[in-house]
Amino acid sequence: MKLFKKKKRELDTNSMEKGVYLVTVAKPSSVNMEQFNTIRTNIEFSSVDKTFRSIVMTSATASEGKSTVAANMAVSFARQGKRVLLVDADLRRPTINATFAISNPTGLTNFLTEHKTSVNDIFYKTSVEGLYVLPSGPVPPNPSELIGSKRMEKLIYSLQEAFDLVIYDAPPVLSVTDAQILATKVDGTILTVRENVAEKEHVRRAVNLIEHVHGELIGTILNDVNSDEAGYYGYYGKTASEK
Repeated sequence: MKLFKKKKRELDTNSMEKGVYLVTVAKPSSVNMEQFNTIRTNIEFSSVDKTFRSIVMTSATASEGKSTVAANMAVSFARQGKRVLLVDADLRRPTINATFAISNPTGLTNFLTEHKTSVNDIFYKTSVEGLYVLPSGPVPPNPSELIGSKRMEKLIYSLQEAFDLVIYDAPPVLSVTDAQILATKVDGTILTVRENVAEKEHVRRAVNLIEHVHGELIGTILNDVNSDEAGYYGYYGKTASEK
């Protein structure tokens, strides 16, 4: 199996316009659903001393499927009976409003820039029992400043108290600093690596950048695996301790 590839590719904007595919909702009995459940279990057992209450999902570069993985992981955790919040922290290329068909959403940007906006105004209940989403809101001119603000830090801590698990869908690590900033404020970070798209040096640099800010890298999720080569499996999760 050839994991890394250096072929140039165009930036995929399809997920921004149409959302990501929720295989965990469309095909709840599929093998892919079982793979997300396996990843969920790996995350839960990756630390014996603490329970992860907040996680950042990111990737080294764009179009590696981190929004798809984040949304489907959120469904998997919610179906376990947890109260889960999926936050669209990718303020530049949001997907959650399209994925969950929320038109003109008030979201994270509104809360961070408009003090009259309450936290209760910015998250939405989904059709999946126990799953809530927090859209990004309007695209701001200064996303990194907002993500790194004191108001954002307070929001992270308050959401962590209100939900069993908060999953942040963050921008790629090598593109902007947002994921690094979030990694310092949450319990753990997971890197999505897409087969035949990810470049080895990019993944290495992304890991180094997360570790540089002392973020806890829980592990990686290998995405979009060729089913012929991976047997039954399209997704494969691996914790840091198994690398």
